[in-house]
Amino acid sequence: MKTFKVVVNGNEYEVGVQEVKAGTAAPAPRAAAPAPAAPKPAAPKPAAPKPVTTAAGAGAGVNTVTAPMPGTIINVGCHAGAKVSKGDILVVLEAMKMENEIMAPHDGTVTEVKVQQGASVNAGDILVVLS
Repeated sequence: MKTFKVVVNGNEYEVGVQEVKAGTAAPAPRAAAPAPAAPKPAAPKPAAPKPVTTAAGAGAGVNTVTAPMPGTIINVGCHAGAKVSKGDILVVLEAMKMENEIMAPHDGTVTEVKVQQGASVNAGDILVVLS
């Protein structure tokens, strides 16, 4: 009899396999108990989208707010020149039939809005530039 470790749906089992020759009856199967598996590490929590400082404005305090996932812009809640406070909704992004509110990461002024309603965006695309 040979012993193997088999993983099914994340559970590890130790099983014994015995070769059966043609014309002989196989032994009655035994109930297999799961072998103790090492605990899986917890998956890291997805981080909130962070503003990315652009190279051109590194010293000037210019930040870009990027799309955290691909989707469609269903509402633009700001315009160039608008003063925003931390937590104000800048853009609403629809992804997988869920509306995601993209908020201002800090107080500032909207320098540029790079998207418009109905636009499709990819993860990492710049939505709004703040200063």
